[in-house]
Amino acid sequence: METKEYLKYIVEEIHTTIVATVDDEGLPVTAAIDMMDYDNDSLYFLTAKGKGFYDRLTKRQFLALTAMKGEDTMSSIAVSIRGKVRDLGYGKIPELFKKNPYMHQIYPTEESMKALTVFQIYEGTGEWFDLSKKPIERESFTIGKVEIRHEGYFIKDDCIGCGSCLSVCPQSCIVTARIPYVIEQEHCLHCGNCMSACPTGAVVRR
Repeated sequence: METKEYLKYIVEEIHTTIVATVDDEGLPVTAAIDMMDYDNDSLYFLTAKGKGFYDRLTKRQFLALTAMKGEDTMSSIAVSIRGKVRDLGYGKIPELFKKNPYMHQIYPTEESMKALTVFQIYEGTGEWFDLSKKPIERESFTIGKVEIRHEGYFIKDDCIGCGSCLSVCPQSCIVTARIPYVIEQEHCLHCGNCMSACPTGAVVRR
């Protein structure tokens, strides 16, 4: 999928996300925040300027979030994002209220709405993680001008084709058609079993 499709899924299919910021002591703080709009490469949400959440956003200008949908663990889809934020001010508030009319029940008058400001997540990295698929499905994406960092476990040329890694892989996502073996990154759980089992140290974590 394209980045816009992941962002659309967060806004329209999940909406309420758990956002983490960092306080003045360097400790993480979480909050439930609705993602109210999206475009090709950004997300939009709002908060009141009197909240501690606003202070943390303006001081650090960074957040991490996870949005999850599913009836239980094995039917769930999770989308996570780490990225930079910026305060856009009041200008987009009427548009967000029109798209999210329930906000009028919380801030019913124009005067009360003036307490709010809009933040944009405009740059960062994200991950799609679908446990409802067999094997699991994982994809990375970026927001803004960011390069994808390919994280996970990889098999180097030191591989001797012994099969030790394959026997401990919970998703059977190691391709053995040639040596060195190849880990299918889109199905990998990042459990690390392959690296522990490899007798030659051919599996590395990046």
